[in-house]
Amino acid sequence: MRLSFNRMEWAGSMGDLGTLLPLSFGMIMINGLSATGLFLTVGLMYLLAGFYYRVPIAVQPMKVVSAYAIGLALSPQMITASGILLAVMLLFLGTTGLVDRVARLVPRPVIRGVQLSTGILLLSKGVHLIVGKNPLQLMNGMCEPFLLVQSLGPVSMSVLSGVLFGLIALLLLRSNRFPAGLVVVVAGAVFGTLFGAWRELVDIRVGLHMPEILPFGIPTMADFGFALVALVAPQIPMTMGNAVIASRDLSFEYFGNDSRRVTDRALCISMGLANVFAALVGGMPVCHGAGGLAAHYAFGARTAGSNVIIGLLFVALAVLLGSQSINVLHLLPMGVLGMLLFYAGAQLALTIQDVQTRSGLFVMMVMLGITMASNLAWAFGVGICMTWIINKGRISI
Repeated sequence: MRLSFNRMEWAGSMGDLGTLLPLSFGMIMINGLSATGLFLTVGLMYLLAGFYYRVPIAVQPMKVVSAYAIGLALSPQMITASGILLAVMLLFLGTTGLVDRVARLVPRPVIRGVQLSTGILLLSKGVHLIVGKNPLQLMNGMCEPFLLVQSLGPVSMSVLSGVLFGLIALLLLRSNRFPAGLVVVVAGAVFGTLFGAWRELVDIRVGLHMPEILPFGIPTMADFGFALVALVAPQIPMTMGNAVIASRDLSFEYFGNDSRRVTDRALCISMGLANVFAALVGGMPVCHGAGGLAAHYAFGARTAGSNVIIGLLFVALAVLLGSQSINVLHLLPMGVLGMLLFYAGAQLALTIQDVQTRSGLFVMMVMLGITMASNLAWAFGVGICMTWIINKGRISI
């Protein structure tokens, strides 16, 4: 296994923080999840996935679950129930090999449609963070909840930091000497510190913090029933489309034969095992993701060393700081996280370039429209049905 820990790997390891941190903040602050359990789950999953798959692999919150849970301020018991149910389903799909049959039914335009739709979603969420419209920002009534200064004249700090660091990232995107991701994260943390985020570090005490086992108790049957209908049912199709099939496809596109361990079955099993652990320690449901992989790759990740770097950082945060680990991450302004998310979305959306037929492009555009109006789970199902109808009916677009 090739491991590298150079500047590019460090930069690439930070590439997906724009997706990971805002949803993590929300689920800790709004839903009451354990910061120790959440960040320990993320760190260990990054490490184990890197050592097994031997290429960069992303670790992300399950977006349907996290967005719905944050929006409705659901209890941690309901989130734990969803994680248990998702773990059981993913392990079943992976160990039985049923996921392979599902994957064979998904044509390339649908895979690219998932990647395009996810990319555009990430772009839009990045813009929301930059302009101050993220749910966490709206809840606090501030574009930068952890800074003392909210604007410089008529320009909000989130817009200022997003545009400033977006330009820096654009100028350094191909630089090996000053990797864009590393410069943006380090300089962004300094920027946040100078404008008041230093307050988040005042009460931090380093110690040894181990996660509690089932800190919220065992979910009730009512929790399982609600989670199955409201959280798990819409999440599974999105997970199959983005976290399994699209991730495997994108990994092969980036790393070729080096990604031979990144199979549909392996992805299901690793996500299933990670969600068993997350449920036990009060963390959030997690998955892999094509968007996260695109983000890591865009900022320089080329070996599993990037997984080791970010994994060790999150494990250290969880074990050494416990519930205060979130305070350190508050140093990064929301505008900087939005910029990282914006670039990740653009990188993922560009993967559609190998689809050149009009029917394939039509399917992708329909999927994008449905995703923006509803969700990716519906778009995934409609895309498969539409491709089948076009092919069987020999319909010309």
